[in-house]
Amino acid sequence: MIHYMPSPAVISSSIKILESGLTISFAESASTGRLVYDYTSVPGCGTIVQGSIVCYDRSVKETLFEIDPAIIDEHSAESAEVTRLLAEGLAKLLPADIRIALTGLASPGGSEHEEKPVGTMFVHGFIGKHEWKRRFFFEGAPDDIIASTINATALALLDELKACGY
Repeated sequence: MIHYMPSPAVISSSIKILESGLTISFAESASTGRLVYDYTSVPGCGTIVQGSIVCYDRSVKETLFEIDPAIIDEHSAESAEVTRLLAEGLAKLLPADIRIALTGLASPGGSEHEEKPVGTMFVHGFIGKHEWKRRFFFEGAPDDIIASTINATALALLDELKACGY
């Protein structure tokens, strides 16, 4: 039997969160639950995860996260603005020391255009009150784009944890 192992960056960030006595929660759109799956796949680190909300459909963003439809109409569901609101919404829905939201375009059919092509991914996070964000672009198949985004998010989280003294 082959056992799945997340990227070294996910493993390192999970261990850093565990050693720091912190917890983490996620709001996932494009990653459809793969982010929480990777973090809960690190041996011994299941206790750091509070949970994840997969908010793939726009209606979940509007109803559960109470994001104004006008904001989604103006910026799109796959945008830095909506990703920030998802990360903020986690404070009430899944409180944790670290909150990360991820949206983006892993495949055609969303809000892609010349300045935001398929492969554009948005991440917004909080470590306590410390706020951070990233915009990534990856090429490839949807699964590869998601895997690259999760790895890059874990690397960014490690950087941000260090900036916060962890």
